[in-house]
Amino acid sequence: AWDSMGGGTAGGRPPRGAAGRKGSRPSPQTRLCRTVTGAALFLLVLYYYLGWALNVSDAPAQPAAPPRPKANQEPADAGAGPAGSLRGAEAKPAPVATPKPAFSAAAAGGSATQLEFWVNVAKELAKLPAADVLTVLAGQDPFGVRTFEQQLVTAETEKGRTLQPGELQELFGCPADAARVTLPDLRDHQTAAAFREGTPDSWLFFQHLRKAGGTGFCTLAEKNMARKEVPRYYCMPDMGWEGGWQQHQAGFLSHWSNEEITRRMREKGHRIAGNEWDRFAQRHFDLPGAIFATSFRKPLDRALSQFRFECAEHRGCRHEVPETWWPVRQDLWNVYTLTFADEAPRKVYWTKPDMAQKRANMMETAVRTLSRYNLVLAMEWLAYAGPQVTSVLGFEDTTTLTKRVRPHINQAQREGGNSVEGAASVRDHAWRPEDKLDPALFKTMSESLAMDEILTDVARRMFLERLAC
Repeated sequence: AWDSMGGGTAGGRPPRGAAGRKGSRPSPQTRLCRTVTGAALFLLVLYYYLGWALNVSDAPAQPAAPPRPKANQEPADAGAGPAGSLRGAEAKPAPVATPKPAFSAAAAGGSATQLEFWVNVAKELAKLPAADVLTVLAGQDPFGVRTFEQQLVTAETEKGRTLQPGELQELFGCPADAARVTLPDLRDHQTAAAFREGTPDSWLFFQHLRKAGGTGFCTLAEKNMARKEVPRYYCMPDMGWEGGWQQHQAGFLSHWSNEEITRRMREKGHRIAGNEWDRFAQRHFDLPGAIFATSFRKPLDRALSQFRFECAEHRGCRHEVPETWWPVRQDLWNVYTLTFADEAPRKVYWTKPDMAQKRANMMETAVRTLSRYNLVLAMEWLAYAGPQVTSVLGFEDTTTLTKRVRPHINQAQREGGNSVEGAASVRDHAWRPEDKLDPALFKTMSESLAMDEILTDVARRMFLERLAC
């Protein structure tokens, strides 16, 4: 360092006596270096001293030893540490409560009444994140159908049978007109009367939601309609229609124009048409002579049933477990909503926050579409659907509604034959998602079906109102 400042010799030492000669002083660079070094050492010592002093002053006082218990006497709070915690257990932070979604059905519905009120409620729910939708439906039950189902299952289990009409009314009575989702009544009653009377060119358009009771509904039609009026292939008339997009496919009615559907139904003399694979196009409401019916099932139950039917029973499915099947079947995410809103599946609808208004619009379309359907059934409650089926369709033999009917094409054997079923027994015979799915997949699938949960609750309220009113 001395050499670098220009004061050294070849030997690396300062000239002898240089420091004592008059007028020889350290250079400014040397003085600065010494000052900085000294200050740094002082601050370092001060830092360590203060740190030690603070640690000593903040150290907790040692607790006094507890009094020694007397002979044959247990110490107070034996086995407990500070504040009554278990001895040796580390203190854990108190769980943080998850904030509940700020949702009010009354606020969402606003000043509207009847259908408009419930459309508003469904739209506002659809804007929420999927997890919040499920929380609101489970916790608040805005449509009043989940509380009813719990009470229904409990009553059926206690009585060991389905309920009588009067008993059912005690669980769900007819709401006041202002609170009804089924008012104003937008159904075409004149055309429905023509269908009941067997008027030529009157027929039933059945929107078949897969694994939601569609096969059973077709069996119901076969028992109540002339054989020539029911298409042979599961009530789907387009099997073999020439000139179509695929001649040997069925259940794709939206691929045909209204004119083609009307002409071909008339030519064959068919009076029921199942649309299983296509979404419901709004133009179908313009089909001459048509009335409309569909059947809903709990969305997660329906999805798991489809996995069971296609994959667990080996009908061309390559997936052995739902964990690999569900991510690639995004066409089934909120399939009810897509069907009745006539929207193609897009993952972004359900995952992007800026799609909230799009979801609300789809939900509005779906609810308004259902409100025009002459008959909306709930698969779990088919045992109570007989009066509606008879009053709307004129079907007198409704015994099929209380039977478990399964598709019989290449049907794998299952235990348990047909049995009379109410809501409790339907629940017991089905694959229960809570039992079959691990918690992570249960959550994922449930959130992928949150919109369908809303629409299913709307459909169920429609069913109950038309039953009670």
